[in-house]
Amino acid sequence: MIKYNWPAEMIADYACSVGENPIWHASQKRLLWTDIPNGRLYQYIPATNTHESFYQGRPVGGFTIQQDGSLLLFKDRGTVTNLKDGKETTVIPEMPEELEQKFNDVIADPAGRVFCGTFTRGKLGRLYRLDTDGSITKLLDGIGCSNGMAFNLQRNVFYYTDSFARTIYRFDYDESDGAIRNQKPFYVVPENQGFPDGCTVDSDDCLWFASWSGSSIVRLDPEGKAIGLVPIPANKTTSLTFAGDDLKDMYVTSEGGEHRTKDDPHAGALFRVRSEIAGRPEYSSKIRIPVGVSK
Repeated sequence: MIKYNWPAEMIADYACSVGENPIWHASQKRLLWTDIPNGRLYQYIPATNTHESFYQGRPVGGFTIQQDGSLLLFKDRGTVTNLKDGKETTVIPEMPEELEQKFNDVIADPAGRVFCGTFTRGKLGRLYRLDTDGSITKLLDGIGCSNGMAFNLQRNVFYYTDSFARTIYRFDYDESDGAIRNQKPFYVVPENQGFPDGCTVDSDDCLWFASWSGSSIVRLDPEGKAIGLVPIPANKTTSLTFAGDDLKDMYVTSEGGEHRTKDDPHAGALFRVRSEIAGRPEYSSKIRIPVGVSK
């Protein structure tokens, strides 16, 4: 496995409890991420090298960027809202099965649907698909820790992570209806090498994942072989995304800001790695937002 000599630079240090879901807002040229349990959303603007918190509310386990540039927030209790111009509109008030759970990692698919998983420590989670008409369908049950998701470049493979199983799975994916079939293990993280967390695909169709408790981000080839890694100066890396005009800036989130130690002094910070490999743009969600249903 290649150890890429790409230094990781700390960009913003909010000591996040669980920094997650970094995503590049291309039209606004800003990097967004969440601190899940604290319900805070942050932004970093590379052009001015400035960052700030711009939202606080209930826990936000993940979010997508809608086609109009607004944000779709996935919270605890199965709640989904749309944040636009500082105002929230309720899309799903709550889900009876998820009253004790929270969403954890979400992704828009090529057609604008959203795949969204749930997790609470001590309980089994689920994976859902939120369709563009606002209906939601359960796809998987009995998940240890629903986590990172991605689509291959050909848009016929869906990657899905169960962190507690230490496994990234591969599914056949049908863009026409959002169905996933033929689940197979794609990569199992070896013991004592961390746990797989958030993930994304680069322009070579390789899958990158954040190694929680592994102080790194790892690159897998399309056959599921680990071919490279970048060390990150935080033990619990949680997710990553490609950003910038050329999509070669990799931003990596981390967790543990409230439990820092001398061996992990930057836990919970946001890092940037300048890559020699480009990413590809994430998809926008296209969920229909109800009219006149304010939070």
